[in-house]
Amino acid sequence: MREGPVMKIGIIGAGHIGGNLTRRLTALGHEVSVANSRGPQTLSALAEETGATPVRVEEAARGAEVVVITIPVKAVPGLPKGLLDEAAEGVAVVDTGNYYPQRDGRIAGIEDEGLTEAGWTAREIGHPVIKAFNGTYSQDILDRHRPAGAPDRLALPVAGDDEAAKARIRALIEELGFDTVDAGGLGDSWRQQPGTPVYGLRGDAEAVTKALGEASPERPADLRG
Repeated sequence: MREGPVMKIGIIGAGHIGGNLTRRLTALGHEVSVANSRGPQTLSALAEETGATPVRVEEAARGAEVVVITIPVKAVPGLPKGLLDEAAEGVAVVDTGNYYPQRDGRIAGIEDEGLTEAGWTAREIGHPVIKAFNGTYSQDILDRHRPAGAPDRLALPVAGDDEAAKARIRALIEELGFDTVDAGGLGDSWRQQPGTPVYGLRGDAEAVTKALGEASPERPADLRG
């Protein structure tokens, strides 16, 4: 039995990150709805394995206290309008996305206006987002979780402007078995984009903090459109 409150969580995207978050969050006793672009009928195996409820994307946020958007960046503008209209009040939205021009095409808001990836996503969906899990190996979500205080417990950076939402997501990540480091506001979330020292780093809170501080705002040439 869970000791803490059960949260209603919607996950949009059932790839490596979305699928493994579904597995872990249901195992922790949370109520998870999961959606993908191909429809709930394609999620029957994941639902059977985890007990999550497969839904259409339009329904994924209904009543949810946390919504995780874990889809290719180029797919964000195609999310249904009003996606969050029926979410719980104060819903915390997590963006796990990474901008890869070779896959996503050139996105002017990121390339020309200087928006961070997460800042662009927030503008597209019309709601603040918390940037997390974007540099995490999906298998680590299943295999590398550890109890609080364990010497080999990994830390994840978490960025966002909504302090209440950030606190909720940090608490959820801690429950998943990882420490967290406050990586600043959404304007600072470039520090954890692809090509930065923290991206893909398996380290503790001290190592993650150091890597965030070493990031350069210059996007590597192979990650520019």
